[in-house]
Amino acid sequence: MVTHARPAGPPPLTEDEFGVLYRRLRSRAAWAAGDRGALDALTPARVLAATREVRTGRTVTLAAPVETLPGPDNPEPARHRMSGQPDEDAQGRLHFARDSFAMNVHGDADSHIDALCHVIYDGTLHGGVSASSVTAGGATALSIEAARDGIVGRGVLLDIPRLRGVPWLDPGDHVSVDDLTAAETAQRVRVTEGDLLFVRVGHRRRRAELGAWHAADARAGLHPSALEFLADRRVAVLGGDGNNDTAPSSTEGVDFPVHVLAVHAMGLHLLDYLQFEDLAPVCEAEGRWSFLCVIAPLRLPDATGSPVNPTAVL
Repeated sequence: MVTHARPAGPPPLTEDEFGVLYRRLRSRAAWAAGDRGALDALTPARVLAATREVRTGRTVTLAAPVETLPGPDNPEPARHRMSGQPDEDAQGRLHFARDSFAMNVHGDADSHIDALCHVIYDGTLHGGVSASSVTAGGATALSIEAARDGIVGRGVLLDIPRLRGVPWLDPGDHVSVDDLTAAETAQRVRVTEGDLLFVRVGHRRRRAELGAWHAADARAGLHPSALEFLADRRVAVLGGDGNNDTAPSSTEGVDFPVHVLAVHAMGLHLLDYLQFEDLAPVCEAEGRWSFLCVIAPLRLPDATGSPVNPTAVL
């Protein structure tokens, strides 16, 4: 393991500084202002090139199991109801076991993807679409239906705890641009245009070893200035094993600055609360941190997001 001595982290942002950063990133991401946002970077040529990442045919999930028990970070767990058990129908030779599920897609425990209609900022959605398009009946614009054909591309995992020689980043810690570039060097990989970027902070490992906590109040994530790295590389998707945003927020007056910058300004679909504890050891063993990645959200035409099970194919 290569240990990277962590420099002093980037400072908190004032509301004015955040505004400058927001406008700069929105301008730089003008190419992604359409209904699909940064998914437009996933051209057929780039998808085809990503298939060349497959060498062994091994598949690894990037999702955590859906949780049905409440916890400090999951007060509204998914509800799973069974019906059709054998003792309910003793007549006849054939019957069917059945399930129904209900869940809060945007909670702090289950793996999910955020659509471009998820973030409302200053009365608009991504690309200046009116917030009135989000109604009680669903989102009439920028819903997760934009990803109905799936998201397929070259995935890259940058492992920040590995870089720093720690099992996880503590809640409140930030991933900086310097961390991302140093992780590239340490892992001998480079994030390129159209990539699906996954950033590990160790949230899932900390949760597994120390137990769940109130992640809404305290979690590791990216510093807002780290989004400059994503703009430089023109990535198509950002995913993390936490919420991607640090808590408490590093920005005056904005609770989720990374969500605002990524989704609203840059048109990035975000994947929150993934898990990389299965993938990271495989990448380490194979000596490579890039792979074909397949993301298939449910077809929920008016939804602001979806539960998701991304799969790495190595």
